[in-house]
Amino acid sequence: MRGTIIAMLAAALLVPSPALAESEQWIVAVDLWGNTAYSTLAIDRDGERISGDLDGDRVEGAVSKRKLEFTAANAKGYPSRFTAALSGDRASGEAEMPDTNDAARRVRHAFTARRIPDRPTGGPRVIDFQPTDYSNAFDPHRTPVLTIWPGDTVRTSTIDSGGVDATGVTRALFGNPQTGPFFVAGAAPGDTLVVTIKRLALNRDWADSLDAVVGRAAGLSLAKQLDGLGKPVRWRLDRTRGTASPEGAEGALKDYAVPLRPMLGGLAVAPGFGFQPVSTGDTGNFGGNMDFNEVVEGNRVYLPVQQPGALLYLGDAHALQGDGETTQYALETSMDVEFSVDLVKGKRIAMPQVESPTEIMVLGQAGSLDDALKAANTGMIAWLRADYGMTLSQAAQVMGSAAKFSIANLAGRSVGVAAKLDKSLLPKR
Repeated sequence: MRGTIIAMLAAALLVPSPALAESEQWIVAVDLWGNTAYSTLAIDRDGERISGDLDGDRVEGAVSKRKLEFTAANAKGYPSRFTAALSGDRASGEAEMPDTNDAARRVRHAFTARRIPDRPTGGPRVIDFQPTDYSNAFDPHRTPVLTIWPGDTVRTSTIDSGGVDATGVTRALFGNPQTGPFFVAGAAPGDTLVVTIKRLALNRDWADSLDAVVGRAAGLSLAKQLDGLGKPVRWRLDRTRGTASPEGAEGALKDYAVPLRPMLGGLAVAPGFGFQPVSTGDTGNFGGNMDFNEVVEGNRVYLPVQQPGALLYLGDAHALQGDGETTQYALETSMDVEFSVDLVKGKRIAMPQVESPTEIMVLGQAGSLDDALKAANTGMIAWLRADYGMTLSQAAQVMGSAAKFSIANLAGRSVGVAAKLDKSLLPKR
């Protein structure tokens, strides 16, 4: 119903103007009783006649001067009437249409739209983007910071989970502030966004953590001893040697050093229609504050697109994190990030997937470890059936003989469990 309603709004964009090309794309934002619904409109103009496509719905219309008046019918044949005006690469108008619960009743909805820039010529680009502000929500309504296309590479940076940048200056509110969102042209709900992490480079010599133990990782006898913990711990990052050590460590940890393995704790697309912006401390099928220590350089992350343009966010950089982030904070730091994007059109996945050179991984996220495990196992079996041609019986046999599971996150309101398989054991996709 939503797609049909918005499709009938599409013609409101079709006002003749020197700025309009023969083919173009717009993002249409319709105010449905205070709830904004977004769709992608592709249009072609032939004189005064307009045709196009909006989220799979055919669009046709006619224009005269700068005013458009047209009648359209939804899937059940109920008529709707629209009026709109265009100003540069923005449009606004009003639609009179049937009430979604009573077709005999007429209602009016306002809408706006913006044109997506034309794709630059010359093939995929490498773009340097320096963020100037950050988001504390995975927000579908936040204005994109940059429009990119499949194949493009972006070089940017993150700040740490406390909002502190590479120079020690606070740039945002604590709580995993994110860089973005990046608008991926052509991405639509039902697609899969592929994010290839090309480079993660530490850009400062310290990280902050705690000496805590999260409640989910503490048995009763240990929990009784934790009152004195939760103190800050500063870690020194030796970028030359590639190690991290707790600052001022004594006794058993005097010579303690662990190999650095930079990762992104936060990677997400915007949640879908009907969902409010989600805190950057939370997770969902869109990704989020996953804190999965396989979101590292060289790996690919697959995320289910839920809004036009996907709206990709990234942040919460960790110099290193053990499975589960059991100290509540990992080694929180800032980072330089290089990533590229691609799309798998028309392929819908239920939850985040990660692929390394040697493994495929599915991340299940839920309120309990039991439910997260079920989600991870279900998602991996779905992947084997969809991409490797397996029957359910065959996928079950592979999981029973070769699956590995790790605990990705214990520190948030949701927990994460990752199912993993060695790619060398699998048939060709």
